[in-house]
Amino acid sequence: MIRVVVADDQPLVRMGLRTLIETEDGVAFAGEAADGREALSLIRSVKPDVVFLDIRMPLMDGLEVLRRVSADPACTGVRVVVLTTFDLDEYVFEALRTGASGFLVKDSDPADLLRAVHVVADGGSLLSPSVTRRVIDRFASGASARPVPHLDKLTEREREIMRHVASGASNDEIADRLVISPATVRTHVSRAMVKLGARDRAQLVVFAVQSGLT
Repeated sequence: MIRVVVADDQPLVRMGLRTLIETEDGVAFAGEAADGREALSLIRSVKPDVVFLDIRMPLMDGLEVLRRVSADPACTGVRVVVLTTFDLDEYVFEALRTGASGFLVKDSDPADLLRAVHVVADGGSLLSPSVTRRVIDRFASGASARPVPHLDKLTEREREIMRHVASGASNDEIADRLVISPATVRTHVSRAMVKLGARDRAQLVVFAVQSGLT
């Protein structure tokens, strides 16, 4: 059973997500919060599998909640999906860098919201190729490369695959491009994540941007 917490200051958003979650088999609604402080307390208490977290909330914004959750060893298994009003929020790159597993627009199709729960709970990320490209263009094109610890431990093949991951390509797409099996791609992605200490695929994208691999 995947336990989900919703944190948003808009009652209608919380009600809509709760109703949606309660209709999905294998998913349980684990609580809701209307402000950042309440959200942080609830997450630490419940330790849900997935959190839908609004960026802009009273008392404590979503980014600060995310920072504290990501830094808390007791919340290692918590995966956060950032909710935004627009399809490219100014805080999205920072949210991904801080530890979010992806983001969704609040008026996304209900099927996409439910799919997000399963994808993120399974260790995946919500970064489409078009969104990934726009995130990189807007937030990283003018930034200088930053050193990423342990990047030198990656093999050349792992670096190559990491570049493809940063483009938003799926494992199957990467396999087609490199003429290797999807299982081999998954192995390289997993090894790269372990070596770099990435929580998930979304952080691999961030590391690729920061290191200049993109």
